[in-house]
Amino acid sequence: MAFGNTLNSANALIIGASQGIGLGFVRKLLEDDRIAKVYATYRQLESASELIALEKKYSDKLICLSLDITEESQIAEVVQRIKTEVNKLHLVINCVGILHDDTFQPEKSLKQINSENLLRYFQVNSIGSILLAKHLLPLFRHSENSVFASISAKLASIGDNEIGGWYGYRASKTALNMFMRTAAIEYGRSCPKTLIVTLHPGTTDTRLSRPFQRNVPPEKLFSVELCVTQLLSVIDQLQDGDSGKFFSWDGSKLPW
Repeated sequence: MAFGNTLNSANALIIGASQGIGLGFVRKLLEDDRIAKVYATYRQLESASELIALEKKYSDKLICLSLDITEESQIAEVVQRIKTEVNKLHLVINCVGILHDDTFQPEKSLKQINSENLLRYFQVNSIGSILLAKHLLPLFRHSENSVFASISAKLASIGDNEIGGWYGYRASKTALNMFMRTAAIEYGRSCPKTLIVTLHPGTTDTRLSRPFQRNVPPEKLFSVELCVTQLLSVIDQLQDGDSGKFFSWDGSKLPW
């Protein structure tokens, strides 16, 4: 049976919900009658004003929590906080990712490789997700169908890499895929009702992709709302046996 058909009075957690795709997921889940509670994390309060406004409007359903996923102690604290209110989660989506910031851009050639920037890519894009898998496991140890999804990228596909570049982003997202594939095997033993997947959202009109949208055809540049709708449809249609797989926004499986 498809995962979406089993959802009822479910508890969700969106990590990285202050803007972009994460905020879009929160908006959509708040309107979903199958979802009882939505926990949402943000890293910086000053950039989470829209999320905090939603918390005031949906005070009975939305709980916002501060979290930097590069700090394992903060992940442990957030999980403990959630455990004081609920004893299980049914849908977790990790939307945290970094492509560029004020200090670095994706590398176009080997001469731009910088070890500090590479470490930052891996800290945020790879290690954070597996730390979440480690600490969230007790909240997935129940008998109801659940999904733990992480936002990956088609650029993570080794088989699909024909043009090169973007070393740190590509490699860190590939590492994310391997981490989650490996975690899916362990979860299969300890939390057999939980599916772990990685998702490629397509090019979405967010702050992350804005500097790189020039060559994207208009029909391939998704609004946040369309992106979220498409990814939730993929999640809803997940079946037993899909754990550890890498899906595109249209439900197709991507090559490793």
